[in-house]
Amino acid sequence: MPELRVTVASRVGLHARPAAVLAKTAAEQPVAVTIRKEGGEPVAAASVLGLMTLGAMHGDEVVLAADGEGAEAALAAVAALIGTDLDQEKPA
Repeated sequence: MPELRVTVASRVGLHARPAAVLAKTAAEQPVAVTIRKEGGEPVAAASVLGLMTLGAMHGDEVVLAADGEGAEAALAAVAALIGTDLDQEKPA
């Protein structure tokens, strides 16, 4: 199963609005994406509640994983968001 390590860039971590933006993007992917902190249990990246329970803060490294056709592209899409300050993003 492909994995990708990413550092959380959002100044407020993966809470509230950043979690909602990330969950929406993860849910749009053709495969299920999971996210975990090192040594922790994975949660669905498409779950706002799951993302918030990670307790991932600014500067923390998280591990994304996905399996199946389109997994690498899905990981790249989710990783790109985690690597930006999601709290500063404007709604589309």
